[in-house]
Amino acid sequence: MNESKKELLGHPFGLFVLFMAEMWERFCYYGMRGLLTLYLLKVLLLEQSESYLIYGAYTALVYLAPVLGGKIADSILGYKKAVVFGAIMMAIGEFFILGGTPNALFWGMGLLIIGNGYFKANISSIVGKLYNEGDERRDSGFTIFYIGINIGALLATTVCVYIGETYGFHYGFALAGIGMLCGLFFFLLGKKYFEAQSMPPNPEELRKKVGGLISKEYLVYLLSIAVVPVIYLLVNQNSIVGIILGVTAVAAIVYLIREGIKEGKVLLDRMILFIILCVFNIVFWALFEQAGTSLTVFADVNVNRNVLGFELTAGNTQFFNPLYIILFGSLFSMMWTKLTKIGKNPSIPMKFGLGIIQLGLGYLIVILGNQFAVEYKVPLWTLGFLYMLHTTGELFISPIGLSMVTKLAPAKLTGTLMGVWFLSFAGSNYVAGILATLTGSGGHGEDAVKLSAQESLATYVDVYSTMGYAAIGVGLVVVLLSPLLRKLLHGIE
Repeated sequence: MNESKKELLGHPFGLFVLFMAEMWERFCYYGMRGLLTLYLLKVLLLEQSESYLIYGAYTALVYLAPVLGGKIADSILGYKKAVVFGAIMMAIGEFFILGGTPNALFWGMGLLIIGNGYFKANISSIVGKLYNEGDERRDSGFTIFYIGINIGALLATTVCVYIGETYGFHYGFALAGIGMLCGLFFFLLGKKYFEAQSMPPNPEELRKKVGGLISKEYLVYLLSIAVVPVIYLLVNQNSIVGIILGVTAVAAIVYLIREGIKEGKVLLDRMILFIILCVFNIVFWALFEQAGTSLTVFADVNVNRNVLGFELTAGNTQFFNPLYIILFGSLFSMMWTKLTKIGKNPSIPMKFGLGIIQLGLGYLIVILGNQFAVEYKVPLWTLGFLYMLHTTGELFISPIGLSMVTKLAPAKLTGTLMGVWFLSFAGSNYVAGILATLTGSGGHGEDAVKLSAQESLATYVDVYSTMGYAAIGVGLVVVLLSPLLRKLLHGIE
């Protein structure tokens, strides 16, 4: 039997191989992410504001890297080689961090960002290529794959983060690196099930010597590694990341508007709507992505994490989001299908508005939790309900994003729009780091100004309630404008 035709549960067997590879890669990524802020504060003894800005720059570059990684795989390496190289880089990056110094961390970050750029974009591309054009199983296949992502995130935020905070951060980072090696193992073990869909576009071209010295393939690897020192500099001088993102965003907007004008009113309107939704996407994720920074420190200082005699670590509280995604993801998918059948499915702009409102309501839960605080610590259910509303808001926005990109753009602009969409996520993570600094410049550093528990709680309640009201206000504006924005879609639903 042709291995690429083998099926399991009605889907190509390769889907489940990729499910396992992606699950362990997400274990690696979210293990690192869950520990990063606390590591910066408690081990490297940096101030909160500096830690948040480093985190923001790192996660921004993590989202920007797949734009280039995807293009290089499409035109040169092919998906399999890109994923393998990315996995190796990420594993090495995690092990680099074990050096225990700021330099070791920043070099590790550079390797992780490059590795993620090659891995993240391209494993999803292989999943898509397992199905023929028009295959109705594709959406459910991506849903299964998405579950793998969140199982990996759930394992990372429970097991990996707990071990890191309880027994030593180096154990947590090492475990994340081992997780990445597990992902690589599953990918290589099952490569025969997707080999045909992941080959280089031109294998002969890849083997050609450049300058008679080195093959094109290995030149790509060397140049990618050569970018690591640049990323080291960017994470250290994180304001430069903001400038790069800003200049790139302006250039992207000008390009999309120009293309819209060339093609006529319909495409121009759609490009304008796309740009508007990118701005709202930045608003949503900049507030949502407090999870890895200020919300984790809030959990560390001002949340009672005791559950039936067992105390969760601060990083463990990040587990709520992937758990809720696993619990609610399929329900929301079915809900959208049923609403479509009866003609009641909200428009894309309306979903954005409702998602932002739920995010805002999540932050207002902190006001309620404050009423039940004991010794300036709010009960754990405060974060439980906050993350629940953040997750339901995410499910209004996240799943439709990539689908929206493919609907709004003509074929020649799809790749560009996808890149700009990822750029909006990069921008939101950078802004998230800046917003996190509003919760106080104190922290765990030797020279940091430490707030008392009372002052800390008051600051968090003030900042989060402000974020909540602002998000609800923005969401209501989007809801009110949604009929007008919907017209810019010109029939796209």
